[in-house]
Amino acid sequence: MKALWIAGGFGALLLGLVGIVLPLLPTVPFLLLAAFCFARSSQHLHDWLTTHPRLGPPIARWNESGAISRQAKRLATVSIALAFGISVILGLKWWILAVQAAALTAVLVFIWTCPEE
Repeated sequence: MKALWIAGGFGALLLGLVGIVLPLLPTVPFLLLAAFCFARSSQHLHDWLTTHPRLGPPIARWNESGAISRQAKRLATVSIALAFGISVILGLKWWILAVQAAALTAVLVFIWTCPEE
C-alpha cells in the first residue's frame, strides 16, 4: 500500500509541476494531494515537499488558514472561463455544458469564499 501512496504522490507532484507552466492545470491542489499521499507513505518525501522553498509555501498557507492568494483566485477564474469557452467552441452537447457549468461554478464559489493571504 505504501508504494501506491508514493506513486500517487509523485503523480500528483508531476501534475502540479506541469501546472506551473500550463495555465489550465491547477498547481496547488495537486501539491496538496502530493503532500497528502507522501504523509501516508514517506515522512522524508513529505518533509522535502512541505519545506521546499518554492513548492512548500502554498501548502503551508493552506494548512495554516485555508488561504488562497487573490492572484491564484484570478488565475483559476480565467482558466475555468477558458476551459468552458473551449467546450462551447467545440460544440459539446448542451447537457455536458450544463454539468460542466454547474461543477465549475461550484469550484469558483469554493475558491472565492476561501480566505485570502
